[in-house]
Amino acid sequence: MKHDIENRADIYLLVKDFYVKLMNDDLTHHFFEEFSNPELLAEHLQILVDFWDNILFFSGTYQKNAMRPHLELQPKKPFKSEHFKQWLLHFNNTVDEHFSGEIAHAAKSRALSIATVMQIKIAELGKQ
Repeated sequence: MKHDIENRADIYLLVKDFYVKLMNDDLTHHFFEEFSNPELLAEHLQILVDFWDNILFFSGTYQKNAMRPHLELQPKKPFKSEHFKQWLLHFNNTVDEHFSGEIAHAAKSRALSIATVMQIKIAELGKQ
């Protein structure tokens, strides 16, 4: 039986497996080319663990602006709606593969909110 997301180790498992999916997906892999360097990937995964630890457990571990790097990437590698759909599909599938419970459901709900806000911000950027 699956357990709920309970701690940083669970979050690490989630983001690691999620990134494997993204990096091996023909539609999304080009966004993650820099993370073919194992050291950069390891560093980035820890940032993601901090981010989701803060989102799910209000830990205060993430103090950065998560939107900024994505908005800076947009002109070079534009995000389109199909990328967000694929991102959400992989995220939700990864959560469901490993976890079940209230926090797991909250993670999927927050991922949808994040993707929605990011799409709005990117659309606004395109209007400038």
